Amino acid sequence: MIHYKSREQVELIKESAQILGKAHGEVAKRVKPGVKTQELDRIAEEFIRDNGGIPSFKNFNGFPASLCISLNENVVHGFPSDYELKEGDIISVDCGVLYKNYHSDSAYTYPVGKVDEEVMSLLKVTKESLYKGIEKAVYGNRIGDLANAIQSHVEQYGYSVVRELVGHGIGTDLHEAPEVPNYGKSGKGPKLNDGLVIAIEPMVNLGTRNVVQEADGWTIRTADRRPSAHFEHTVAIFKEGTEVLTTHKYIEENFKF
Repeated sequence: MIHYKSREQVELIKESAQILGKAHGEVAKRVKPGVKTQELDRIAEEFIRDNGGIPSFKNFNGFPASLCISLNENVVHGFPSDYELKEGDIISVDCGVLYKNYHSDSAYTYPVGKVDEEVMSLLKVTKESLYKGIEKAVYGNRIGDLANAIQSHVEQYGYSVVRELVGHGIGTDLHEAPEVPNYGKSGKGPKLNDGLVIAIEPMVNLGTRNVVQEADGWTIRTADRRPSAHFEHTVAIFKEGTEVLTTHKYIEENFKF
């Protein structure tokens, strides 16, 4: 069942999203060679809690951390660890915040120092595809319209869209209906109605679209071990327009590529 949100409920999600955006900004300041990924997790959790929020991911179905940190060939759901970032890595940082009973969710993939040109292109195109999807996330369209926009943009560059993992509705639950895939046919899928709040999150691979789950039961990586990128925003759809509730502003004030 899809739970549509009132303006008042969306404002609460937006408050959550502001804490989330600023937490991402604090993490962005520390993404550099030599930093342990568990340090990034500590920074995010401390900021979220200091600002009255709760990390949405921590203990969600047993997940052990506040951030999903996925490096290089890992697509999503990676664990923070004592791994030290090194020049040429890419790192996806996915985070959620629960505030006043409402969740927000966003992700960003960083290059660490100088990375290969083809990997930089993957990051750029994946980020672009997020906004291509948002352009189609308007009242009266269907999920397939935004999904097709993401897929079409990505595939024209020869990249592949992960199919097993999708975006989702969001609100008082972290994951709600409907599912929001990053591939599909225009005109298909649930209609985008007034008050729908969804997390749109392209997950795009440099090589094959196929993925496997690691032995930890969480981490998803590319089957061919080539790099993957992930960007995400939470958006609200109303008759009079669509609003991006999360922000990458605080990331991009501290980190540019």
